[in-house]
Amino acid sequence: MVEGWATQQQSRRLRPETVKNRLRLIERFRAFTGADPWEWRPGDLEDFTSLLLSGDRPAAHSTVRGVHVAIRLFCEYVSSPDYPWAEECRRRFGEEPVQICHRWNTAEHLAGFEGRSIRRPFDYDELQMLFDTADARVDRVASSRKKGLLAALRDAQIVKTAYAFGLRRREVLGLDLTDLRINPSRPEWGSYGAIHVRNGKSSNGGAARRRTVLTVPHLDWIVDSLRYWVEEARPLLDQDHHAALWPSERRGRLSNRTFDERFASIRDEAGLPAELTLHSLRHSYVTHLIEFGYSSRFVQDQVGHTFASTTAIYTSVADEYRHAIVRNAMQDFYATEE
Repeated sequence: MVEGWATQQQSRRLRPETVKNRLRLIERFRAFTGADPWEWRPGDLEDFTSLLLSGDRPAAHSTVRGVHVAIRLFCEYVSSPDYPWAEECRRRFGEEPVQICHRWNTAEHLAGFEGRSIRRPFDYDELQMLFDTADARVDRVASSRKKGLLAALRDAQIVKTAYAFGLRRREVLGLDLTDLRINPSRPEWGSYGAIHVRNGKSSNGGAARRRTVLTVPHLDWIVDSLRYWVEEARPLLDQDHHAALWPSERRGRLSNRTFDERFASIRDEAGLPAELTLHSLRHSYVTHLIEFGYSSRFVQDQVGHTFASTTAIYTSVADEYRHAIVRNAMQDFYATEE
């Protein structure tokens, strides 16, 4: 049953990590119940949910919903008349698998944002502290004459690039040199006027979404920063002409886990709270572009959101910006009355 379901999931073109995680969950649920799928009942799901919500660190709503989705999909598969499992179980064991996930015992998708409430963007001071700490690491390694100067410079540049283009972790770490593009409107920026994202977030088993993210004037400092990395520093680190924009010390591509650790180290050294993650830089990008006056549609296209409501979730404008909007509205409104 499990192997057949894995094949079905792969046929839907789901990502291998998604299939692997779902299979692991089904095995965990089976071990929890101590029963086989044709013996599962709705009460088993409810008991398992109670386990997830117990302890000092209860699972988030989105996590519980993901568990319910995986179990529901598996039960749909094994109880479907399109497959032989129900008939085979009835013949062998006298009972057959049924759907145990229903509206009355599963978590629903009730809100656009299901993350923990502590998640938020960097404010301007925190962002400056993060960048200053990353740059200070470069200076410290350079003055000590120890190894790791290029790696420290690379890490600082990745952090700045993730913010300056509003990129997800997978998107920024997956960049190649060929993804740096020209913006005809600003030819003096050279190949740093835009970034072509080839591995954007996919949905429903579809292919990775592609988009081109333009360099915006308010963040044009990234041009000189990227130019120095690509033309001066990177050639010293990459002796094998690797395609990756951020080659590792071992001449491969920098892994997600490795950079997560490096980012956390920079953040902690800066004295910033742990809830500020690399993805918080993407939230900051959306928020700051709105505050700079860019249209919501432009911001939505820049970050690759299908729906404007998703972009709205990322936006957390400062009180000063909101007060300025109201002041301008009052001036325009009451000026017409006078």
